[in-house]
Amino acid sequence: MVIEITPPQEQERSRRLRGVLTELSLRDENVLYELSRGVSRNNAHLGFVPAYLNTATGEQVSARFADGSLAPIHVLDGLPEAWVSARDSEGHVTRTCSGLISGFIRNGRFYTREEASRAAAH
Repeated sequence: MVIEITPPQEQERSRRLRGVLTELSLRDENVLYELSRGVSRNNAHLGFVPAYLNTATGEQVSARFADGSLAPIHVLDGLPEAWVSARDSEGHVTRTCSGLISGFIRNGRFYTREEASRAAAH
């Protein structure tokens, strides 16, 4: 019997593909990638902009604050309304629809956190 072990980044990516994003899941991703170029503070100087990909539509958007201005980190409040599935009493996004992936856009191309980490290493 062969047991295949999936790297933690792939496990997280798989979970996100099936699940939804929340502030907690974004924090978990930051912890997972904190020592790599898969977080904003470690790759912004290379032209990576925090972003999201909707796997159902292929649409990608830069992370934005609620007022529409670009955010230097992954935040949920500026997502397109159709991507939001729940808000708190103050109007902040607490949960997104399924199939969203956090990552980065550089030169018009979307990179997952893992892809950005690899691309930034070269």
